[in-house]
Amino acid sequence: MAIAAIVFVVAAVALPGFFTTANLVSIVRSVSVLGILAVGMAIVIIGRGIDLSAVAIMAMSVAWYLQMLGDGTPSHIALLVALGAVLLIGLANGFLVAYADVPPIFVTLASGAFVFGFVRSQLITQDAVPVPPQHWIEILGRSRWLGIPIEVFLFSAIVFLAYLFLRFTKWGRYVYFAGDNPMAARNLGIPVRPMILLRYVLSAIIAFTAGILTASSLLSINTRVVNSTLLYDIVLVAVIGGIGLSGGKGGMRNVIVGALLIGIMLNAMTILDISNLYQNLIKSTILLVAIIIDGVLNPRDEQTAQQGDI
Repeated sequence: MAIAAIVFVVAAVALPGFFTTANLVSIVRSVSVLGILAVGMAIVIIGRGIDLSAVAIMAMSVAWYLQMLGDGTPSHIALLVALGAVLLIGLANGFLVAYADVPPIFVTLASGAFVFGFVRSQLITQDAVPVPPQHWIEILGRSRWLGIPIEVFLFSAIVFLAYLFLRFTKWGRYVYFAGDNPMAARNLGIPVRPMILLRYVLSAIIAFTAGILTASSLLSINTRVVNSTLLYDIVLVAVIGGIGLSGGKGGMRNVIVGALLIGIMLNAMTILDISNLYQNLIKSTILLVAIIIDGVLNPRDEQTAQQGDI
């Protein structure tokens, strides 16, 4: 939090146009979708996993939903079908990690590639799928409250619900127990494997929600985002916010801090007219340093090495 505050103050003093209402709203809006995706990633990481399929699920499920709408499928049916597919992907990820003992980094990397390839080749006809005119997604994108875009409030609501889940529910506490020491959690009678299923299903549903918000703001969804650096930005938000990759540590406060820090940094680099090439270089360097620091502060234990998690 202190680092984010320092970066904010420096940017406000040094950069013209940074400390304006319009720019501040733009910063928060720009990190809303990124922050929502980071919520799902954080839940998985706290439980000692990782979900590299989140961006593919986000883009391809919503693209298929919009494609079905364009083909004349009733909205409620298309939504149920898309949600059902998202649930199946989350369950498949969780099953392979929990019951087949495949390392999550490989499971989710493969499932993300499969989802992208299958949907793009079999279910949709173009990279960018538009939102039908006057659809509720378009209305959602135009919605404002007190002059602030609705996605900012939805991000806040999702963070709050995730906070309540992790801190005040039995299943949320199980996430921390399993992430901190899976063997001890299993010996205590905690259903470790079903909890893994739950985490990946939640991550998939949150990714779908982020995709809906993306489509509402852009009035389309571009599937090429799967090949962008968005996935690394999500991991960067989690790590730089302070969520330990070894599991069992962190929370929604870390997601908020990480999202705001990345938002401020990206906005400052944009004002300074730094090219995307160098922005990606800076972000990758920060991510590498953050992972090294996390490895020192939260060293991997023998159980983590056995499971193959990162």
